Amino acid sequence: MKMSRELLHEVIFEADTQAGKRFDVLLLWLIVASVITVMAETVPDWHDRYRAVFTVLEWVFTGLFTIEYIARLIVVNQPFRYATSFFGVVDLLAILPTFLGLLIPGSGSLRVIRILRLLRAFRVLKLVGFIEEARGLQSALYASRRRIIVFLSVVLALVTILGTLIYLVEDGQSGFSSIPKSIYWAIVTVTTVGYGDIAPQTITGQLIASCMMIIGYAIIAVPTGMIGVEIIRKGSTPLTISTQACPDCGRDGHDTDADYCKHCGTAL
Repeated sequence: MKMSRELLHEVIFEADTQAGKRFDVLLLWLIVASVITVMAETVPDWHDRYRAVFTVLEWVFTGLFTIEYIARLIVVNQPFRYATSFFGVVDLLAILPTFLGLLIPGSGSLRVIRILRLLRAFRVLKLVGFIEEARGLQSALYASRRRIIVFLSVVLALVTILGTLIYLVEDGQSGFSSIPKSIYWAIVTVTTVGYGDIAPQTITGQLIASCMMIIGYAIIAVPTGMIGVEIIRKGSTPLTISTQACPDCGRDGHDTDADYCKHCGTAL
């Protein structure tokens, strides 16, 4: 029983073995096929003509993914750790929308979230360098979080003040009928999106808008610089990781010379 469980763990979680790689490649193709099916089902003509086919395919995909998810929980020693990990949550979200669609009509389109499971391709195809780069970006964002929060707070205060100011300068006929709507215009202007659904008509309002457009370019540059500095700092110490998954919690991304899981401490 123990040997069969270890073998199943090797097939499901490991990408270094031939059987594991075949399983993961098959899983990736199933994910792609299921996402294409979800998108094709939203085409009106196809939905009306092939409704029964789409229904059968969806339940087949959901059944296979459900079996796979349960198998992953069985083969790891700490299923709760895996269930609360990133890929564990993504795996669960891949099957929930189908069952949720039985209770809430229209929510079935959320099944397209399955495309997140394609992130496993980086591990299957030995593109572990991409995984490390993604973790470097995540680490840089986390290290910059306080500065980004302060920056966003300043921007929020700025658009609130400018939105209120433009509300006082312009009138309701120009579209600035309330402070919240004026703040919406300020956000659209500062971010340089410029929908054009609301525009100031007075000289003073246009002057304020011009200043906000110039400020918008600086606002875009500031967070980019913050994150860029952290990426350079984190990138100065590159690491090499393997695709080996922990038999206890199911998480991977360990150093090639690691003897123990860095997430739960289990021997690899």
